This record gives sequence, structure tokens and C-alpha cells, in this order.
Amino acid sequence: MRMNLWAVLALFVGFSASSQAQEFTSLFNGKDLDGWEGNPKLWSVKDGAITGVTGDEPFNKLKHNTFLVWKGGEVANFELRFLYKMQGGNSGVQYRSKLLGNGEFGPRVGGYQADFEAGTTYSGILYDEGSVAGGRGIMCARGERVKWNADNKKEVLGKTEKSSAEIQESIKKNDWNEYVIVANGSKLTHSINGNVTAAIDDESPKALKSGILALQIHVGPPMVVQFKDIKIKNLK
Repeated sequence: MRMNLWAVLALFVGFSASSQAQEFTSLFNGKDLDGWEGNPKLWSVKDGAITGVTGDEPFNKLKHNTFLVWKGGEVANFELRFLYKMQGGNSGVQYRSKLLGNGEFGPRVGGYQADFEAGTTYSGILYDEGSVAGGRGIMCARGERVKWNADNKKEVLGKTEKSSAEIQESIKKNDWNEYVIVANGSKLTHSINGNVTAAIDDESPKALKSGILALQIHVGPPMVVQFKDIKIKNLK
């Protein structure tokens, strides 16, 4: 049986779109916390989103940052996409990170953190949570392109296309924002709403090559943080 050209093209386009869609794997089913582990008194699913809430006793006095850990194993080279929304406080996504044990309020995690907050300074930075990546604190401020060299020294190579102030203007308060993390070898890139916020080349001996993913609730004022449409694509 012969097929006309348009039919062949339609099949090809359909196959290509299907293949492309399959490159990303969803990490959240939109219904419950299957595949994730954390304190159920702090983490739940509300309105189709993973939701972390503090403010009620005794959780208005957290003594340490706590996390919701993805139980799917370690990641190394990948592209991670998700939507986030928050009211108050500070949060972030841990990647290539390490489980440091369980504290009074749930799992403790350290390593690379793609930070975001309800404030106006830190959304988009790279932070060394728990000093697991060598105690380097803020490894890349928002709007920077940096290199950590083989002597574990930070070199600021330049600025991102948009300034920190311009990036902040693009972030929607109390609404959904898209965050993208790309980790490929020593190269790490964070983007929010299509704007590169931090670009890092980590060639330090303290660099993290692989590790777990986790979502953060930070100590401090009461907060609500939500995540949805969490998906990952492994990079070779």
C-alpha cells in the first residue's frame, strides 16, 4: 500500500513530537507524594502541587532546614524543569546533593542548591547548602558568570544577559515561575522565566559530580512553597 507525501510527513512529525516528549520524565504525579520522602506534617499535595507549609506549632520554630527528598536515586548530568510559587520565606532545589541524616523536623540535605525566595535578592543563585561542596557559601550570585578553578578559587568571568534587577522584575510574586537547572559536567546553569540567573563552571576539587534531588523548607518566618510540573531529562 502506497502512502502520499502528506501522510508520511504527518507520521514523521507525530513520531518526532512523541520522541521529544519522552525525553523528559515526570517526577511528580500531581496527586500524592509517591516517590518522595519528607515530614508529612510539613509536606503535602494541595491543588495539584507539592506544598511545604510552616507556621503552626511546633513548626513555626524550625531548628534546621528540612527537605522533601526524591527517592529515584542519584542524578549527574541532566536538565530539570519545574514551576514554583511561594509566599514568604526562602526555598530551593537541591541537586547533586547528599543526605546528611534525619533531624527533628525531617531529612537534612547538603550540596548544590538552586535558590529562590519571596524576597528580592537570592532567587536564581547557586548556594552550597550544608557546606557539602567545600563550604563555599554563595557560589554564584544572581547575574554572574563564574568559574571555580582547580585551586578552588572563584573567578567572576562576567555578567548574564540581564542584570540582577532585571531578572527580579521578571519574577512573578505569589504566582507561578518556571525554573530550569542544567548540570552537564562542570557546567551548571540556572534560569528563571527564560532568563539565565547564574552560570557556573565548577572545576574545583570540591565540585559535586552526582547526588540526590530534594526540595527545601528554610528556617525563618512562616512560609508556603509549592512545586509542580517537575520533570527531568538525563544528559549524556
